[in-house]
Amino acid sequence: MERTVVRCADGHVFSAASFPMQQAERLGPGRLVRCPRCSRLRSVVPVALEKQR
Repeated sequence: MERTVVRCADGHVFSAASFPMQQAERLGPGRLVRCPRCSRLRSVVPVALEKQR
């Protein structure tokens, strides 16, 4: 199962096992996922990972 690194509306960064409807471009990048840090249903967006040198 592929994991996606996401950031919630409060700025918490975590990985989500499922990122619902990831292919639905017309809905935009944001999805509602329960944040493990604040334990609330939050709007999250994928984080662009940078390669380390």
